[in-house]
Amino acid sequence: MKPITHELGNRDIDIIPFADFHLGDLHADWQVIKDLIERVKTEPNTYCILDGDMMDCAVKQSIGDIYGATFQPMEQLKQCVKIFEPIKDKILAVLPGNHEHRIYKQDGIDMTELMCHQLGIVDRYSPTTALVFISSGEDSHRRRPWCYTLYVTHGSGGGRKEGGKINRLADYATIVDADCYICAHTHLPAVFKTCYYRVSYQNRSTSKVEKVFVNTASSLDCGGYGDTQGFKPASNSYPTIHLRANKKRVTVTL
Repeated sequence: MKPITHELGNRDIDIIPFADFHLGDLHADWQVIKDLIERVKTEPNTYCILDGDMMDCAVKQSIGDIYGATFQPMEQLKQCVKIFEPIKDKILAVLPGNHEHRIYKQDGIDMTELMCHQLGIVDRYSPTTALVFISSGEDSHRRRPWCYTLYVTHGSGGGRKEGGKINRLADYATIVDADCYICAHTHLPAVFKTCYYRVSYQNRSTSKVEKVFVNTASSLDCGGYGDTQGFKPASNSYPTIHLRANKKRVTVTL
């Protein structure tokens, strides 16, 4: 788990977790991808996180159609660098996914780290998971910024049913205490909240705290391997995480 820190000023912040673009897959929806990039580019307070499987990276030994790909892994890397270059300063963290890991497992080449080197943002790259600290807004009583914590993982498992995917997302709260948990992989856009009591050992007291869970979407249309295996069509609605400036509060729109 890599800690990554950002100070974003006294303002409301929006964060869109990008993931599962699967560039190179015949069924990747380029219009969905372009619209997301344009939002981050044109909205001054909007940022993004790259949460894996940006490239499809099909190889002979893996599930996926290497012959039906619109372009091969090297070109997928070039396309990622091209589309993320205009917004590289607004990318808060970058993780690989299981698709990029195919090439690392076969040849020891980390495609996501290469992309980050070319974009000049390798300091925001984690090969595993990330805990992102964001200073934003201001606590009027203590005259200092709020600190938000976002635990980011590409994720794994989850099964076919929505319940299994949600249960897997909820499990991440057992790893680290964070304000928001962000996961990808299952192509199921979903948001929910839970509460718990955080203990203050110094004050011998507790405070009620919300945890926010976000599963992000995929750019893929129905077809190919998913169609053959009988997977449901995936929603392409990417959630947006909102961090308030005047009070510590995390909300999400989907």
